[in-house]
Amino acid sequence: MLTACVALPLMATSAEARGMVDGAAIAHRLTGLKGGPSGPALNAALAAYAEAANQGAVTRPDLLTVIDYTRPSTEPRLWVLDLQRGSVLYRELVAHGKRSGENVTRAFSNAEGSLMTSLGLFVTDTSYVGSNGYSLRLRGLEPGINDNAFARAIVIHGAAYVSQAIADKLGRLGRSWGCPAVRSDIARKLIDTIKGGTAIYAYGGPAADAASRQAAH
Repeated sequence: MLTACVALPLMATSAEARGMVDGAAIAHRLTGLKGGPSGPALNAALAAYAEAANQGAVTRPDLLTVIDYTRPSTEPRLWVLDLQRGSVLYRELVAHGKRSGENVTRAFSNAEGSLMTSLGLFVTDTSYVGSNGYSLRLRGLEPGINDNAFARAIVIHGAAYVSQAIADKLGRLGRSWGCPAVRSDIARKLIDTIKGGTAIYAYGGPAADAASRQAAH
């Protein structure tokens, strides 16, 4: 499911010329990007990413991973975007937490032991080898929404239950304990691409995002 797209021409805005990340300008450039995420998911991701990057929380601002949990698990719903080239590097299946729903996510949580997916903006940390093989630690940047991700061991890892064959057989992917698990045969390459300070945004749609923010207060 590795997708290569023709890069779109990029021109710097005045904010970018001052060394700032201009999320609106990047969103405009990526509007016609073939094979990319939906407009609402991309716009929400870029707004959060730009704010965090301009505060110094994103140390590798060249890439952005978007996960759109409004889509069913049987469809590719994870994209890794090269923001400098304006291209899609990966377009992949990704699992959600077992208590977040069956094929479609219904609920999200930041709580330890919830076995649910968390929404919002994360930054990638280091890779390691654990019980799920080669994995990538994530740190949630949004208090009350996903800031327990590191303590919950919410990581990107490969899983045998994430494949088109499983989706066809079960009508959904297998589910994790809250981790965004990906196909085993792409996990290492994807992790090595995005580890070390890139942003990941998990989008749940306006209603889910609002519910997560309300629960955080």
